[in-house]
Amino acid sequence: MRTILLATLIAFGAQAETLDTNLLHQGEQVAIAADCQACHTAPGSKSAYSGGYGIASPMGTIYATNITPDSSGIGHYSEAQFSEAVRHGVRADGAQLYPAMPYTSYSMMTDADLHALYYYMMHGVKAQAQPNPQTDLPFPFNLRFSMRFWNMMFANDKMWQNDGSKSAEWNRGNYLVNGLAHCNTCHTPRGFMMQEQQERPLAGGPLGSWYAPNITSDAISGIGGWSDDELVQYLKTGRAPGKNQAAGGMAEAVEHSLQYLPDSDLQAIATYLKGTAPIRDQGDTLPAFSYGAPYDVENSIRGRNPNNANHSLDNGAALFSGNCASCHQPDGAGSSNQDYPSLFHNTATGLRNPNNLIAAILFGVQRDTADHQVLMPGFSSPSYVDKLNDQQVADISNFVLAHYGNSEVTVTAGDVAWVRKGGHPPLLARLQPLMLPGIIGAIIVLLAGIALWRVMRRKRV
Repeated sequence: MRTILLATLIAFGAQAETLDTNLLHQGEQVAIAADCQACHTAPGSKSAYSGGYGIASPMGTIYATNITPDSSGIGHYSEAQFSEAVRHGVRADGAQLYPAMPYTSYSMMTDADLHALYYYMMHGVKAQAQPNPQTDLPFPFNLRFSMRFWNMMFANDKMWQNDGSKSAEWNRGNYLVNGLAHCNTCHTPRGFMMQEQQERPLAGGPLGSWYAPNITSDAISGIGGWSDDELVQYLKTGRAPGKNQAAGGMAEAVEHSLQYLPDSDLQAIATYLKGTAPIRDQGDTLPAFSYGAPYDVENSIRGRNPNNANHSLDNGAALFSGNCASCHQPDGAGSSNQDYPSLFHNTATGLRNPNNLIAAILFGVQRDTADHQVLMPGFSSPSYVDKLNDQQVADISNFVLAHYGNSEVTVTAGDVAWVRKGGHPPLLARLQPLMLPGIIGAIIVLLAGIALWRVMRRKRV
């Protein structure tokens, strides 16, 4: 999936003699760590970085652009213009980018990495003529110039600075987590204006249908109970038995980016995360991975219905037996190789927020890494397995939570419906329908006030 430098040299033919292969390699590594290809390549596209990928945001779908060195992409960008786009979210034509492009984290990118990335994009990526789909958000989010004010209030534009009081490994981890690999953009909760809550860094938050968990060093709510080796294994393969399995956006990050980082970088990330300030989530009393135990579902449903019964999958246990037990095993222990993971001692079933459990059932899990492929089908359309309704998914979730996970958590059909729709919209998005009438009303009140002031002034005269 990744551009191989040898193939690049062959593709560029006679120009290969003039290419700086060391700089190309550095730029490719920066692109991998920054996970550029995941967002700038549409699903199924054979043209890397040619754009067209629709990024679901609470405000609407934002389309990632073509960043190949074609005239329809960034072929006309100077390095200074490229830097403005990557670090500050300003296109070559002066228009503002939306922070779905994580320029608030890329602002930390060093000059050396920025230069290498530009060189790689211009000389190591094949130019592809591909028009950019237009992002069309509803008013007032479609006013790109308003992002200037958002940036003034919330964007982090500080360049990377090494902390001399910390180790080189910690500094590298800081650079990756909060800069190049932009872990902070998903794992830091957002405020009313969709800004990162800087007072709660990496404390977790909703991410559409999924939930990005707390990854601070807290031993209960975060990753304080994980060993460094478990963290490195999880980042490299997407799984850490007895802890968690990557799904949703995290599975994409592992598949497209993290598995290709050198082990030294993964260890640096682990070192940094284990050194963060611990943040405890309200209500947490045990680590999410500590919940649950084996429970054989067949013992609870065997003999309940005759062999020829129809429509017998009418409760959580029966639905679990009919749809889940063949892979996750009747006792919830998972397959022997854990490609189908244990449902107990699993963060997805132990978190107080059940979205990841619900989303995994609805949308499935797909993850390709060097050591194995994981594919769990989703029980919603389109799929080759039975499509479950909201109540059925809730019933399965509650059975799993009661026996294999956090039994204090319950799921309703309404919860499933919101996850199916893409998650609860934040307050700013919910207020959107009222914004235009509100602005018009404010203008009317202002004009009326001005008119009244003029009338009163004339009377005084």
